[in-house]
Amino acid sequence: MNKPLSENMQNFLNYCNTPGGRLFYRLALAMPGELKDRTILDFGSGFGTTADALAANNAVIAIEPNVEMVEHRFQTNTYTQICGGIEWLKNEPEGKYDVIICHNVLEYAANREEILHEFARVLKDDGFISIIKHNRIGKIMQKAVFEYKPEEVMTLLNGDDTSSQSFGTIHEYENHWLEAWSGNSLKISKTSGLRVFYGLQRNELKTDPDWENTMFELEMKAADVPELKEVAFFQHVVLKKYKEKIS
Repeated sequence: MNKPLSENMQNFLNYCNTPGGRLFYRLALAMPGELKDRTILDFGSGFGTTADALAANNAVIAIEPNVEMVEHRFQTNTYTQICGGIEWLKNEPEGKYDVIICHNVLEYAANREEILHEFARVLKDDGFISIIKHNRIGKIMQKAVFEYKPEEVMTLLNGDDTSSQSFGTIHEYENHWLEAWSGNSLKISKTSGLRVFYGLQRNELKTDPDWENTMFELEMKAADVPELKEVAFFQHVVLKKYKEKIS
C-alpha cells in the first residue's frame, strides 16, 4: 500500500482534478497534435496524466524523479515508468524517440543545458520535443489581475524568480535559450499560447458544466494569435531536430 501523499503533493494532485487542472492537461495533450504509433519519452511525467493518455496509442516511457508521484501515478493504459532523471537518460541509445514530452519541468532544473543535449541525442531525426513553459508576461498579468499578489508581480517585473509551493524556485527562461542549450541541434518550429484566458477568470464561472468545453475551444483558437500568445500564462514550444545541424 502506498504511503499518503505529502501536503504539497496532495495539493497539486487536488489541483489536477479541478476544472482548470483538467483543462490544462486537455490542452497540453491537444497542442502537439494527434500522436499514434510513436515511441514517446515523457520526461518529468509527474503523476502520469499525460503519459497514461498517450499510452493508449503509443509506446511510452515516463521518467520522474519524485518517488511520491511515481507511487501515486495514474495508469489505466500500459506504459513504462522509470523513477529517475538525467542519469537514466544518458544510458538511452541515440535516436530512440520520435517525440519527447517535457511539460513544466525545465523551470525547476539546474542542469537544463545537459538535459537539452541529451534530448537532442536520443531524439530521432525529424522528431520533435513538446515543451510547456511558464511565460513571464502572462504570469505577471495573472498575479496582478486575478490573484492580486503585488509583491510577486514586483519580483517578476524586476526580472527575479518566484517559487512554487509544490516544486520550489521557478527559474524563468526565454524560449530561444532552448536552441542554445541544445548546441543548436534543435530549432523552434512553433510557439503557441496556453492558458490565455481561463487563468484570469473568476472561479465561480468554472462550475458551469459547459465551461471546460467552451474554454477548450476558445483557448485552442487563441493559441496561435500572436498578440494573445504573448500574454498567455504558459507557452507551448515545439523544438524539431533536423538531419543537418543548424548553424
